[in-house]
Amino acid sequence: MAGSIWLIGGTSDSRWLAANLLAAGYPCWVTVTTPDACSLYPNDPRLTCHVERLTAASARQWVQQQQIQAILDASHPFAAEISTLAIGLSQELQLPYLRFERPDYSPTTDRCLDLATLLHSQCLVGERVLLTIGTKYLSAFAPLQQQATLFARILPTPAALEAALAAGFARQRLVAIFPPVTRELERALWQQWQITTIVTKASGTASEQLKQELTQELGVQLITLQRPQIFYPHVTSDWAGVAAFLAQLA
Repeated sequence: MAGSIWLIGGTSDSRWLAANLLAAGYPCWVTVTTPDACSLYPNDPRLTCHVERLTAASARQWVQQQQIQAILDASHPFAAEISTLAIGLSQELQLPYLRFERPDYSPTTDRCLDLATLLHSQCLVGERVLLTIGTKYLSAFAPLQQQATLFARILPTPAALEAALAAGFARQRLVAIFPPVTRELERALWQQWQITTIVTKASGTASEQLKQELTQELGVQLITLQRPQIFYPHVTSDWAGVAAFLAQLA
């Protein structure tokens, strides 16, 4: 697939972008980190899904082998490693790079903190806390297991369960479910566990907005982890920006 677009995927945004790229006549390679994520994308001979946790060395080799023409980064806002890697590679190989960034719906009320600040504060001490932040950061909360009653929502995968247990979460304080979670289920879970604090991420999804509404309704404290600070050379949040980027490749 010479001259393909490298679409950094694994998000609902990337699925939509893949369909639009194909409709516009652009072949693409989509990179994801799990085989299951490939099911997100259209079954089309012009699209190839590549499963790998890329390193700088493996990404450089792969990009050159596939004759990648440009990079469209639609990774999760908290996937800082792959974005940083792709930006560096684009500069090294002089490849056009565009970041597709979800809008940030962080609340104007309640608390927006970075992870380090949250962990060194007293915000969670004595609270019944539900973490909806994925499994990547759960180990950082292990020291707080004796200071707060911690619950976590995780994906229903063996790896996620293993990570949560290793971080000190009791099985009865875990719920494994694929998103999205309905308003009714979200509310019932919080009430069942008598949650007093929710910790979520500024992911820019409808789920984040739902949590903001429910915390106000139920009188629960909302703490939102701020997105990692990454300098993206070029950013857009709509297809018009992507189309303009693609037009410059011709």
